Amino acid sequence: MNLTKDQISSINKALDFIESHLEDHLTLAEISSRAHYSPYHFHRIFKSFTSETLNNYIARKRVERASADLLHRENLTISEVSNRYGFTSNSSFTRAFKKYYGMSPSDFRRNSKGKYSKIRQVKGKNGIMNTTFESYVCSETNKHTQNMTSNIDICTIDPINIAGITCIGKQELSSGFERLLSWAGQKGLLRQPDFKVATVFYDSFKITAPDKVRMTAGLVVDTPIKSDGEVSNTALEGGNYIVGHYTINVGEFPTVWSNLFKWMNDNGYKKREQPPFEIYHNDFNQHPEKKCIVDLYIPIK
Repeated sequence: MNLTKDQISSINKALDFIESHLEDHLTLAEISSRAHYSPYHFHRIFKSFTSETLNNYIARKRVERASADLLHRENLTISEVSNRYGFTSNSSFTRAFKKYYGMSPSDFRRNSKGKYSKIRQVKGKNGIMNTTFESYVCSETNKHTQNMTSNIDICTIDPINIAGITCIGKQELSSGFERLLSWAGQKGLLRQPDFKVATVFYDSFKITAPDKVRMTAGLVVDTPIKSDGEVSNTALEGGNYIVGHYTINVGEFPTVWSNLFKWMNDNGYKKREQPPFEIYHNDFNQHPEKKCIVDLYIPIK
């Protein structure tokens, strides 16, 4: 099903609403009304865009958000995490959690202690997901790690406006940027030689499958834009951020993100409930060594 730009714009509004109300009771009627469609038509459009039913999408997002709390909020009990995301009992939370991670919430929390790298999920022969945790191991030399650490700052930034296109899955990001830059060229937004593009991450590759990660392929703009088909405005909140400044190869992004989050944990900072993002300062294809000059931002309390 090929969606129109107006349909994509409506789904984006629904996704933003879901993202900010995962702790609330969500219904098809309420979400579809936000998108200005009947429940029947909305459900068809939603599944076409996300490749998931609405119920499955919400259930997955809640379990993933709960898993993040289990990883990073040791002060919360499992019962508190379960209640926070609307599960009627610990047993219903455990059943939902096992569906996605192949283990109970308590085993997940116990096995993840001290781990910073990617959580790997593999579907077993019985169709049940098996989850393994990898200890954080920096693949760079100690000297390079020290250089990366010296490029980390704590900054207070003003709000940033992003004109962007929503992408579900890392496989969609490249085409999202192509469509965005085509749109921006037609609007005359690329006339400034120092224009910057960005990627905003609503999910973590640590806990969400790569083909499900929701991202925004974005262009930094001075003032908010009005929604224009699939292009909409994303307002990134100002405040305190850990900012890592890097000149890296394309393949080094997972390593520097891992380093940055490890640095955050080692130095006692806590992430805010806002999305991290990247802002790029060059076209790596034009760099003599094909390297990206990029800033990575993690919002902190």
